[in-house]
Amino acid sequence: MVEMSATAILADAPPLLRLPPEAGLLRFLTCGSVDDGKSTLIGRLLYETRALFEDQLTALEHDSRKFGTAGEHIDFALLMDGLEAEREQGITIDVAYRFFATDRRRFIVADTPGHQQYTRNMATGASTADLAVLLIDARKGVVTQTRRHSFIVSLLGIRHVILAVNKMDLIDFDRERFDAIRAEYERFAADLGFASLTAIPLSARFGDNVTRASANTPWYEGPTLLEYLETVTVETDPAAAPFRMPVQWVNRPHLDFRGYAGTVAAGRVRPGDALTVLPSGKTTTLARIVTADGDIAQASAGDAVTLVLAEEIDVSRGDVLAAASAPAPVADQFAAHLVWMSETPLFPGRSYLFKSGTRTVAGSVTAIKHRINVDTHEHLAAKDLHLNDVGVVNLSLASPLAFEPYATNRTLGSFIVIDRSSNETAGAGTIDFALRRGTNLTWQHLDVDRAARSALKEQSPAILWFTGLSGAGKSTIANLVERKLHAMGRHTYVLDGDNVRHGLNRDLGFTEADRVENIRRVAEVAKLFADAGLIVIASFISPYRADRAMARSGLEDGIFLEVFVDTPIEECQRRDPKGLYAKVAAGQISNFTGIDAPYEPPENPEIHLPTVGHTPESLADEVVANLHRRGIVR
Repeated sequence: MVEMSATAILADAPPLLRLPPEAGLLRFLTCGSVDDGKSTLIGRLLYETRALFEDQLTALEHDSRKFGTAGEHIDFALLMDGLEAEREQGITIDVAYRFFATDRRRFIVADTPGHQQYTRNMATGASTADLAVLLIDARKGVVTQTRRHSFIVSLLGIRHVILAVNKMDLIDFDRERFDAIRAEYERFAADLGFASLTAIPLSARFGDNVTRASANTPWYEGPTLLEYLETVTVETDPAAAPFRMPVQWVNRPHLDFRGYAGTVAAGRVRPGDALTVLPSGKTTTLARIVTADGDIAQASAGDAVTLVLAEEIDVSRGDVLAAASAPAPVADQFAAHLVWMSETPLFPGRSYLFKSGTRTVAGSVTAIKHRINVDTHEHLAAKDLHLNDVGVVNLSLASPLAFEPYATNRTLGSFIVIDRSSNETAGAGTIDFALRRGTNLTWQHLDVDRAARSALKEQSPAILWFTGLSGAGKSTIANLVERKLHAMGRHTYVLDGDNVRHGLNRDLGFTEADRVENIRRVAEVAKLFADAGLIVIASFISPYRADRAMARSGLEDGIFLEVFVDTPIEECQRRDPKGLYAKVAAGQISNFTGIDAPYEPPENPEIHLPTVGHTPESLADEVVANLHRRGIVR
């Protein structure tokens, strides 16, 4: 047996294994419109930088014959399209990450989808990248998705862009076409704030100008794609900023240890440093920095560590540990850029969950300042945001948040929006600045509080929120419930959907945006009446779960009771007490719940009232009995 030395083994190893740990790392993504060749380009890079093992090459040759679209050639795109659906359709759906290296640098590349419906995945890949390779099909030129991805790249703080004009082989490497595409894109990108923009003519399928200069483009004198990736300078030093670490987990393995685990988002920290806990503002001193390999003397941006504090103070998941000499600001209202990623539109006033770093809080978009046309950068008036729209909005959160503008700190300056009903990620945004408009407002202390008002009335306050289709019987049952409670000496008030539209909400129509605002206003009034110690009976179709969740938010458990008046739409149409269904059938009314507008029934209502086979009187008795069992009525 011939023994090889370690030096000889490394000399023959791929660059990824030869590079020392301190070698530089570049994170980049490929983006652009569908079928522009993103996956093929990365596959070619992996192949030519020897980042593939023999079994991977064998599998690639087999898959190319089965799924490939490159004829007799290897289809490099299959290296990235890992999902079966991607291979069958020849598209990228998910974000795929790959690692490779050359003798000069390590790389992490994110292959992101080009289809419009997967824009959210593209934004995910861009959120951690330092550079973007934006591909353009030389035959098609700059298209809307090119502009949309460019805008998101700019929004997410990427300042270095390679304009990869791909498929040059399909236009016979036409220099004039390349120059025209470059000029058009440079005009479009002039306002996006890129620090560098380099255009390279490519054929990813055949390798032209990918890792070696192509004889097919003698007129191009710039670097190949790989040469540029190896030499471009994009580094900033996050360790030079003030210390910031969001707390991911409170580490308490036993009574004698309490540490706060997380990844340092900015700056450096050493034992003995003074720290501030945000948003509470409490101060303390760092005692130890603990890692899996033992204590260390310093932690810097990017390090995952557990910090042990000198004092026992209240620190929870979602709090931010910051340098006491330069703490991050705290606010609960922000101006932000928002990319909407849900097929359900965004409407101001609707309640969502906002997650920034490791902290999740309830809140809403209070105003859409404008929507941005990604083609022209024009600011357009908008009352809502739809799938893939980009807007500038105002946010209001239920509790304060430690933050920094996204341009300063990506971790503390970014957030996602979570739909409270489906738990899907509905949007992603970047914080521009805090809104200070409400700093002169404070809560006025009142000596007579809800408990005192309720005690005087000898009842517990509650909000009975009746929801159901038009004609379900909500108002009838709600009226009977109030009559029964009134006869018992209880203090009540009914808020009825039709009645409030004669006054408080007379300016609102029946679009989805107006329905959201209708419920928001009524919910605020109901909460005020409950604070007065009343039993509030609110009768509204309130078709959206998110809006009913908003009406419930901020109330202690047991005050808000969702009452689902469950009547099939066929029965509602048969009853038609107001003649509305007949008008819908005649085309006189549009946006009617249950017909051409959705109704989302409650999933876990406190009180469920199936009306078929029951009288309104018996259902009202059931509601009152439920209040007795809960101790609201004694």
